[in-house]
Amino acid sequence: MSTRILITGANGQLGKELVELLSSKEFDVYGCSRDDMDITNSEQVQEVINRINPEVIVHCAAHTKVDVAESEPEEAYSINAYGTRNVAVAAEKVGAKLVYVSTDYVFDGSGIEPYLEFSPTSPLGVYGKSKLAGEEFVKHLHSKFFIVRTSWVYGKYGNNFVKTMLKLGAEKDELSIVADQIGSPTYTVDLAQSILEMMETEKYGVYHFSNSGSCSWYEFAQAIFEEASLKVRITPCTTSEFPRPAQRPKYSVLNHSSLKLNKFREPRHWRKGLVDFINSM
Repeated sequence: MSTRILITGANGQLGKELVELLSSKEFDVYGCSRDDMDITNSEQVQEVINRINPEVIVHCAAHTKVDVAESEPEEAYSINAYGTRNVAVAAEKVGAKLVYVSTDYVFDGSGIEPYLEFSPTSPLGVYGKSKLAGEEFVKHLHSKFFIVRTSWVYGKYGNNFVKTMLKLGAEKDELSIVADQIGSPTYTVDLAQSILEMMETEKYGVYHFSNSGSCSWYEFAQAIFEEASLKVRITPCTTSEFPRPAQRPKYSVLNHSSLKLNKFREPRHWRKGLVDFINSM
């Protein structure tokens, strides 16, 4: 009998990557999109999870539109907080392990050292606050959980910074890119692999996963154009020159101490992940 795994948000960039990876490993994978299971509907969540009776649930479904969340906070909390509660309650009932994918936005970005898993959280905007509320529900309502915070995610599915840069780089000669926000890019292939490693253990808790090293969006863009051999002139600019509805953390580099202490593989450098991704495109 192969392990039954349910993935919420299976049409998202990480969800699709996980469905692909886990299916290739002979797991019995059930990818649920919003059409299959609306996580804000607790009865439906209960019904679907009872029926599939998974041994592991990887909860990727989320309201991730950071700027939109500022103008529709109820929608963000309904999905990220209460939707996560619904999944946690149903997962606990069937005895499934739960992996909840969270975010670097639970930190305010005022730090100068990489954030530890035990660093105090203080999200700036609705998106971060609603994801943190989801973490709290998981901690209080579930007994076998992995909370995996990640940052600056990109991969072959969905929309992301790398794809946007490749598209713009092919169309334009000049771009201005924000240089005063620092973080760590994360390749979905590496994140999915790490989630697979965790869920096969009972080393529950809060984890940070991003590729190692850090950069600004400006440096990230430079690297993308270099690796893709695109000739684009980029000018660094400040966050204040491009006002957005949601505040972004200025510094959200994640420290991987939980991975290290629990003897999981530590992530490779972000530049290596980027090279692999661009070659795969």
